[in-house]
Amino acid sequence: MNRLKKQMRDFVEGGQKLFWHRQFMFVGATLLTGYYFSFQIAFFCYAVCVMTELFDLYISRRILGWKDDGRTTTRHFLNLLTISTVFSASAVSLFALVIADQEGPSAHFTPLLFLLAAALFAAMNNHQLVRVLMLRLGIYGSVTLYIPIHDIWVTRAPFQSSLWLNFLTVVFVLYIIVESAVIFLRLYQRNLSQMETLRVEHGRAMAANTAKTQFLAMVTHELRTPLTSIKGSIDLIDSGHLGDIPDKMAPVFAIASKNSMRLNQLINELLDVQKIESGAMVFHPVPVDLAAMVQDSVKAIDGYAGGHSVTVTTKIAEGDFQVSGDFGRLMQIMANVLSNAIKFSDESDVVEVTLERVGERARISVKDEGIGIPEGAHETVFEKFSQVDASDRRSYGGTGLGLNITKQLLNLHNGSIDFTSEIGKGTTFFIDLDLCDQPAEETAQPSPVTTGGQGLPIPAVGA
Repeated sequence: MNRLKKQMRDFVEGGQKLFWHRQFMFVGATLLTGYYFSFQIAFFCYAVCVMTELFDLYISRRILGWKDDGRTTTRHFLNLLTISTVFSASAVSLFALVIADQEGPSAHFTPLLFLLAAALFAAMNNHQLVRVLMLRLGIYGSVTLYIPIHDIWVTRAPFQSSLWLNFLTVVFVLYIIVESAVIFLRLYQRNLSQMETLRVEHGRAMAANTAKTQFLAMVTHELRTPLTSIKGSIDLIDSGHLGDIPDKMAPVFAIASKNSMRLNQLINELLDVQKIESGAMVFHPVPVDLAAMVQDSVKAIDGYAGGHSVTVTTKIAEGDFQVSGDFGRLMQIMANVLSNAIKFSDESDVVEVTLERVGERARISVKDEGIGIPEGAHETVFEKFSQVDASDRRSYGGTGLGLNITKQLLNLHNGSIDFTSEIGKGTTFFIDLDLCDQPAEETAQPSPVTTGGQGLPIPAVGA
């Protein structure tokens, strides 16, 4: 019944789109009939057609407002469409019959053209419902055949007469119209079947994606507890509180500590991706002073920058830079972009952070002097598990999730991120956020900042 309901909806939606086309044809037929035959007869036929159109419009609106999928309701609406089809096709046929009667035995060019045009119109636009299509073509075809047959019968015309030629021509044209109707019907049914197949496959894909997300959430949560214990133990040993570490073992513990940090970062980022995709990411929007937030984020990343011998500078324009957002997540965005700029910079390079107003938005620019991003990699940069150097031997560590999470977090803040780059000369990332209309009396205070994977500053927000 769901398929039949879709077919009926497609039918009435298509009919409503062609409403004014039909009115134009009715008006044209009325004017021609009135001028060359009788205005009284023409307007009578036009009034009958308008009445059927209003009935069609009433049924169409009821079907478009139809909510339930009950079998009884479906059949009720299908019956109404059948009755409406009989009325409207009969009204058009009446129009043609009246004109043919006024002409008397002749070629009947005008009424037959009206009928054949109506039949072709139905073949092209009534293919959604086979019952309606067959009814309409049946009525138009019967009347189209009746007109020349009636002339032959009344005049007892011999086979050599032009009236027989008219009849045979009508039969030929009707055959072409029926073939056209079959072609349109098959195309529609094929598309309908493909849409049904796509719907089923989409449902399966969504179910698989949900299962994947649930599995990912379960695994990351289960890994987090033992990893925390392992990392804590390694850090405790590495700190020397349990005694001096032998010189041969010190490098091993340093590697273990570094890799446990990287694994912890990966788990945190996987959890963020899972929460964003499932819509479970919790935000606490508050008024945020971007100027203070930028300065805090630069201070927080200072240790990581120092480890790479990179200097981070700030340039903040004058003015008010109040935005509404989750302070912790905004700090996370800055940490991702800044760490990315530092990671791809050489020793003694400078990363410049600029805050300025662009129209009604605040723009944070992070400019580095690193390796740059090649052309054609614009979309790849923000994909999951992606880095510009995606080879197995890439020189730069990381999960490839940071910029993807950054973009999704900015989307949730109604913000955006983009970049410009030149190979060998560096890259500039632009973060745009909507400014608040009125300055806020209280702004968010900096959240505690903890150190994430590879010593990166990550805001202490719930993952």
